[in-house]
Amino acid sequence: MVDAVVSAAPGPVSVFVADDHGELVAAATMDGAAPDTRLNAQRKAYTAARSDVPVTSLLAEKVRDDPAELASFDPAFSFFKGGVAAFDGDRRVGAIGVSGLPGEEDERLAREAIGRAGLTAP
Repeated sequence: MVDAVVSAAPGPVSVFVADDHGELVAAATMDGAAPDTRLNAQRKAYTAARSDVPVTSLLAEKVRDDPAELASFDPAFSFFKGGVAAFDGDRRVGAIGVSGLPGEEDERLAREAIGRAGLTAP
């Protein structure tokens, strides 16, 4: 999945792949990617792996109007686009986080990488 993102990215990004517990499996940061993209990509993958939604952007929608719910989440969760869970059938097997481009592009790259790995994204 890391190779798929790096080869398809139109600009420098960081990509993190996590197992179903949100633990790091593989990562890369392209030359020229901003330093903060590493932590952002890691948090996106962690969130998509561990939260009750399959895409980080859905988590943002879920808590948008509820400060109490927002405050109850794991402080390592990210609400930025670009974190996508990977499924094998109905089972969440991990996730990928991409950071460095506009959120829609980060998410597109993550989804394509999941598909190229023979898994499905929501």
